[in-house]
Amino acid sequence: MAKAKERIFEIACPDCGAMLKVDAATGLVVSHTPAARKRTFEDLETAAQAMREHDERKESIFRQSLEAEKNKEDLFEKKFAEALRKAKDAPEGKPVREFDLE
Repeated sequence: MAKAKERIFEIACPDCGAMLKVDAATGLVVSHTPAARKRTFEDLETAAQAMREHDERKESIFRQSLEAEKNKEDLFEKKFAEALRKAKDAPEGKPVREFDLE
């Protein structure tokens, strides 16, 4: 008689598509069947093409970072020259503080 009252619901997960069997009385998951995995690529040639494109992107990013490192010294020299020019143009002596004006 206990088995007659036992009810199990099959529910599809809206997020991943897995099938869950849930006991109605306790609300616990009795079993879980994962959803079938979707193929990322249709065939091996498409996967190989994607790998080649990924390698080209990595190489491009590496070349850009290498160029940035080469130009970094010039950038620092320009910034230093600008700061030096500003320091020379600044008035000599101590800066006036509000405390000194009292």
